[in-house]
Amino acid sequence: MSEAPQPTTAAEKQSSARVLPALILAMLSFSVVQTAVVPILPSLAKELSVSASSITWLMTANLLSAAVLTPLLGRFGDLRGRKPMLLISLAGLVAGSALAVSTHSFTWLVVARVLQGAGGGVMPLAISIVRDELPKQKVTGGVAAISASMGVGSGLGLVATGLLLEHWNYKSIFWMGLIFGLLAVALVAVRVPTDPVTDKEGGADPLGALTLAGWLSALLVAVSQGNNWGWTSTRTLGLFAVAAVVALIWGVIEVKVAHPLVDMKMMARPAVAFTNLSGLLIGFGMYGSFMVISNFAQTPEKLAHYGFTATVLHAGIMLLPSAIGSMVAAPLGALLIARRGPRLPLVLGGVLGAVAMAYLALRHSHEGDIYTASAIFGLGIGLAFSAMPAYINGAVPVEQSGIANGMNSVLRTVGGAIGTAVMAAILTGDTMKLPIKIPVLLPTLDAYKHAFWTAAVVCIVAGAVPFLIRSIKPATVVTAGAEQNSSPELVKTDA
Repeated sequence: MSEAPQPTTAAEKQSSARVLPALILAMLSFSVVQTAVVPILPSLAKELSVSASSITWLMTANLLSAAVLTPLLGRFGDLRGRKPMLLISLAGLVAGSALAVSTHSFTWLVVARVLQGAGGGVMPLAISIVRDELPKQKVTGGVAAISASMGVGSGLGLVATGLLLEHWNYKSIFWMGLIFGLLAVALVAVRVPTDPVTDKEGGADPLGALTLAGWLSALLVAVSQGNNWGWTSTRTLGLFAVAAVVALIWGVIEVKVAHPLVDMKMMARPAVAFTNLSGLLIGFGMYGSFMVISNFAQTPEKLAHYGFTATVLHAGIMLLPSAIGSMVAAPLGALLIARRGPRLPLVLGGVLGAVAMAYLALRHSHEGDIYTASAIFGLGIGLAFSAMPAYINGAVPVEQSGIANGMNSVLRTVGGAIGTAVMAAILTGDTMKLPIKIPVLLPTLDAYKHAFWTAAVVCIVAGAVPFLIRSIKPATVVTAGAEQNSSPELVKTDA
C-alpha cells in the first residue's frame, strides 16, 4: 500500500524559492555568453583585423572548453560537492568575461572564450543540486526550468547583442557576460546550501580525463574548422582519425579502472544512451538553425531577392519568440513528464522542431513566417531539453547524476558544433553570382531551403529516438519496503 502524497512544507517552499532562481540565473549566464558573439563574428573580424576563418576560433575555443570541462566539473561535483564546483564553473565565466573586457588582442580574446567555456559545468551541476535540494514533487519542474533556460538564454543573448551594438561597441557584450556572471556567483554563494550528497569513496581518473579531453578536442577542432581547411584535407581527416583512436583508448580505460570518470555501464543503459543520441541531434538542430535563420534574416533583399536586410538587433528580435517558447515549455514539459513520463515531451520536442524548419523551407517570404517558426521551434527545444534530464536522472544513482548530465550536455555541444559546420557547408556550397562585388558570398535561396530541410530531418529523427527506450532501469532498489540507493558509497550529511 503506497503512502499518500505529503503536502509541501513551508521549509520546502522556502528551499525551492531560494535555490531555483540562483540556478536558473547561473544557467542563463552561460547560455547568453556562449551565443552572444555568434551574430557579431564578421564585425569582430574587422575590428580585430583577423581573417574570417580565424575569427571562428572565438566559437571553436568556447565550444571546446565547454565540452572538455563540463563532464570534469560534473564528476568532481559528484565526488567533492556540487556547490564548490558550481562556483568554480561560474568563476571561469567571470574571469573570461573580465579578460575579454580588458583586452584588444585577438589571442587573449580566444583565451577569454576558453575561460568562459568553464560555464558549461553549470547545467549538470545545477540539475544535480535540484535533485539534492528540492522536495521530490518539485524536482521535475526545477530540472525542466533549468534545462529550458539554455534555449531561453540563447535567444535572449542574440537579442541583447543586437541591442547593445545599436548603442555601444562589442565590448558591451562582454560587460553583459561579466555582470550576469557576478550576479550568478553572488546568488549561488548566498542561496545554494552545502551539498547533502557526496561520493566519498569515488576516486580520480586522470588518465580518463586526459583521453576524454583528447578525443573531444580533436573531434571539435576538425568539425569546427572543416569548412575552412577543407573536409578532405590532411589536417581534417587526421584529426578525425586521432579522435577515433583516442576515443577507443578512452573507452578501454574507463572499463578497466577502479573509479572511472564515466561509468560505461551507466552510459550503455538505453535510457542514457538513446537520450544522449537525442541530445546530439537536438543540439545539431538548435545551433545550426539559429545560425541559418540569423543569416537569412540579415541577407540584403535587393541583392539576393530574399531575406529581410535585417540588422543584428532586428535578426535577434526575430529569434526572440524562440526564447518565449522555451519559457512556456518549462512548466508544460514538467506537467507532461509528471503525467505521462519524459517520452512525450521529448517526442513532441523533435516533432515541433521539424515542423518549424519544414515551415520555413516552404514559407519564408514574410517576417511573420520567421516569428512563427521561431516560436514553434523554441517550444520544441524547450520541451526536449526538459525531458532529457528526466530520462537520465531516472536511470542513474544520485552520486552519478553530475557526470551523466554532464555527458549529455557535452553531446549537445558536439551536436551544435556539427550542426553549425554542416549548415555552413550547405550555405557556402551553393552561392550566387552577383553583378557587383561584395565582401561576402551570398547563398542561393535553394541553399537555405536545403538547410531548413536538413534541420527538419534531424529534428524528426531526434523525436523518433525515444521510442527506442522501452523503460527506465531504476537506479534504486527497494528493500523491506524502503527505497535505498543502489550505491553503498552515497553519503548524506546534515547540511
